[in-house]
Amino acid sequence: MSRKTIIIVILLAIFSLAVIIAGQVFWVRKAYGIQERQFNDNVINALSNVVEQILVMNNDSAITEPVLQKESNFYVANINETPSPFLLETLIKEQFERYNLTEDFEYGIYDCFTDSVVFSSRVNFGQDDLIVQHETVTITSKFEPDGHYFAVLFPNKTAIILKQLDFWMYSSFVIFLIVVFFSYTIAVILKQKRLSEVKTDFINNMTHELKTPISTISLSAEALSKPDILDQKERFKQYVSIIKNENQRLRSQVDKVLQIATLTPRKVNIRFEQVDMNAIVQRAVETFKVNIEERGGTIEAVTNAQNAVVSGDVVHLTNVVYNLLDNARKYTEVDPKIIVKTENKGSELLIHVKDNGVGIEKNHLRMIFDKFYRVPTGDLHNIKGFGLGLFYVNTILKAHKAKINVESKKGVGTTFTMSFKTSV
Repeated sequence: MSRKTIIIVILLAIFSLAVIIAGQVFWVRKAYGIQERQFNDNVINALSNVVEQILVMNNDSAITEPVLQKESNFYVANINETPSPFLLETLIKEQFERYNLTEDFEYGIYDCFTDSVVFSSRVNFGQDDLIVQHETVTITSKFEPDGHYFAVLFPNKTAIILKQLDFWMYSSFVIFLIVVFFSYTIAVILKQKRLSEVKTDFINNMTHELKTPISTISLSAEALSKPDILDQKERFKQYVSIIKNENQRLRSQVDKVLQIATLTPRKVNIRFEQVDMNAIVQRAVETFKVNIEERGGTIEAVTNAQNAVVSGDVVHLTNVVYNLLDNARKYTEVDPKIIVKTENKGSELLIHVKDNGVGIEKNHLRMIFDKFYRVPTGDLHNIKGFGLGLFYVNTILKAHKAKINVESKKGVGTTFTMSFKTSV
């Protein structure tokens, strides 16, 4: 499946999921609104009945708007009386049970002149007894007309309504699982696609790297098969030597791939000793100096670190520095300028390898340390390799509990920074 097809499929799937999620949100909000209106109507009707009962008991005239909803979960009942807390609580509970409002609530009696609380309490429907138990007032008791009103608050109103939306909550949870599964599936597809591309690129690189020695061996073998070659001893030795060298080159390449491909931090055999990284950097720079200068470039070691001694394997750490310098050399097309700098930062030793090469695009940076991964170059294979150098570097540094970071800009250059814990 081509990249274009995969992108189209993913975009269509994302659009479909977005439509489903938008529809679900719309219907959940609509269902919530319906339930909230029904809840408000039930509360207002129940409290209106309470007010009516109190007015009947006191032979008062009806009130035009007995109950007002001041806030989303706060309701005020006008009675212009001083109700008994015991009686008020009894009437409210009876009416709430009639309308299936069996959730905890708080109520309070207020002085209508000062809006101050005269009495307040919380009612838990899980308790059989009323909060107020020591009242001597009965249902038929009279009130003192002293200008009071009462209010009811549902502190958990949102949770109450959401409990009534069990179907919508269940369907939303199912959609959430579908989105999670879809995201995971997309991640797996993209990962497999990337692995497929890495595999194809590796095969192309391997084919390119092996084609030359195989062709050379084939030509030499064909020359050796000619009848008159035995009379030309020098040419015979030359062809035999070519076959031997190219065969050794093939074996070396295959061994390198097999060894590094199975490498993990746990499988690395580290022989720890005190290693001076300043010395390794200086030796590596001297090794690459002739080649770089022949190309009209410069390579410089700036060893500013006062403490450059780390605990590690001198062979592997040398290979790490050489690999990074070799990368800097290979990926700098003209006038290479390479700087290797060491410095101390707290208890850490930092080693920077900076070049002015072709650089790496941002979308490739997180993958360059993966096994066999090489930044795509189309059908060009002018830079040799199997995508194992940086994988080896990262694996060895992990085995040393060190870190590596990369900063790069396309067309400007790349800087690799290694950080080690110094041996004090």
